[in-house]
Amino acid sequence: MTLKKQPKISVIGAGYVGLCTAVGFASKGYSVVACDVDEAKITKINSGIPTFYEPGLQEKLSESIQKGCLKGVVGRVDQVVEETDLTFVAVGTPSKPDGSIDLTYIESAACSIGKALTHKDSYHVTIIKSTVVPGTTQHVVQPELERESKKKCGVDFGLCMNPEFLRQGSAFQDTVNADRVVIGSFDKQSGDKLEDLYKDFYTGHVPPIIRTTLSTAELIKYASNAMLATKISFINTIANMCEKIPGADVKVVATAMGLDRRIGPLFLDAGLGYGGSCFPKDVKALIACSKAFGYEPELLESTEAVNKKQPLKAVDFCRQQLGSLEGKKVTILGLAFKPDTDDMREARVIPIINQLLKEGAQVFAYDPVAIPAAKSIFNTKIQYASSALECIKDADACIIVTEWDEFKKLTPDDFIANMKQPILIDGRRIYNPETYKTKLKYTAIGLGQEP
Repeated sequence: MTLKKQPKISVIGAGYVGLCTAVGFASKGYSVVACDVDEAKITKINSGIPTFYEPGLQEKLSESIQKGCLKGVVGRVDQVVEETDLTFVAVGTPSKPDGSIDLTYIESAACSIGKALTHKDSYHVTIIKSTVVPGTTQHVVQPELERESKKKCGVDFGLCMNPEFLRQGSAFQDTVNADRVVIGSFDKQSGDKLEDLYKDFYTGHVPPIIRTTLSTAELIKYASNAMLATKISFINTIANMCEKIPGADVKVVATAMGLDRRIGPLFLDAGLGYGGSCFPKDVKALIACSKAFGYEPELLESTEAVNKKQPLKAVDFCRQQLGSLEGKKVTILGLAFKPDTDDMREARVIPIINQLLKEGAQVFAYDPVAIPAAKSIFNTKIQYASSALECIKDADACIIVTEWDEFKKLTPDDFIANMKQPILIDGRRIYNPETYKTKLKYTAIGLGQEP
C-alpha cells in the first residue's frame, strides 16, 4: 500500500470516534496524524495498541502504524494542522450535571486550530465530528476559529459538521462501510472538499451523501440516536406490559412487529435498557437543547424515564424469588453495556449492582473483557470471576445483563449443577423460555407468568 499524496488528514482527539476515524483513513493509505493530550494514550497508539476493545481495530491500527500511514502526537495541534489539509475534531462532549452538553473540549480544540490557521496560506477545512447540539458549529466553533486566526470562514478556511454513526462493537466496520455520510457545510467549497474525500475513500461503494446546513447535520445525529433510544424504551414498555399478562411474550410481539416494513426488527430487543457513551448522553443533551429553544420534549423525557427504571427490574425479580437479599450470593453475567466492547459508561449493570449492594447481597460478576473497567468503578465492593461457571458457583440467583455469545451457550444443566438454587433472571432474553422454565426457576424480561 502506498501513501496517497493528497489530502493529508489530522484527527484531534484519539478516543473511540477519533481513533476509528484515523485508522479508517490510514487503512486506505491516507497519511493521518492523530493528536491527543493524553501521552499514555498516544504511546499505546504508536505501539499499535488501541486504548479500548473493538473487534478488528488492533490489527488495522498496527498495520497502519507499521506502514507509516498513521502516527500519534501529543498535544501539538498547531503542528498537525499546519502539516495537513483537513482536520477532524473528535473530542469528547460530556454531559453537565443538568444534562446539557459540556463544550469545553470543543472550544479548546477550536481555539488551538484557529491559532494554527494563522500560519497557513492554503484553504484548510476543519470538520466537527464530535456530537454537538444544533448551533454549536456555527455559533461556537466558527467565531472561535475566526477570532484566533484573524481570518474569514468560507474565504480563508473551511468548516463542516460531519456526524458519526458508529456502533460500539462494530465501529471500525461502520467507519469503512458507512450506510450514509452527512455533510453540513458553512460554504460550498468546504462541503465539496469533504465530499471529494469521502468519494475517494469509498471508491466503488460510495454510500448516500447528504449535503445540508451545519445545524441540520448536528440535529440528524441527535435525532438518529434519540429515535433508537425511544424504540428501545417503547419495546421495554411493551415488555413490562407482557409481564402482567399471563402467557404473553414480548419476543413474539417484537418478531411480529419487526416484519412490518414500516417498523423493522432492529432495536426491538427488550431488556434492561440502553447505556453506553451515546444514547443516555445524547437524549439528555437533546432534551436540554430543546428546552433552551422553548419546546418541551415530552416524548424524549418519557424515553429517559423508562430507561432509568428498567434495570432495577432485575433486582425486583431477585427479590420476588429470594425475598430478602441480605447475605444472598447474586451473580452477574455481563458488565459491559453491550457485547463486543469493554465500555461501561452508563452500563445498566451499574444501578443493578448498586441496588444489590444496598440490599445486602454478595455480588459476584464476570465479563469476557470488561472486568478491568468494572474494577475502576466498584473496586473491591464486588468479587470477580474468571469464567461464567466459576461466577455462578453456589449462587442463589444469576442475572444475565449483557448478551455475550458465550453466555448463550450455557445450558439449564450448567446452572442446575453449579448454583445453590437455580434461579435465573434473563435480562436480555437470550434463552428459550420453553426449555429453561421447565428445568429451573426462570424469570425473564417481557415474559408473562402462567397463572
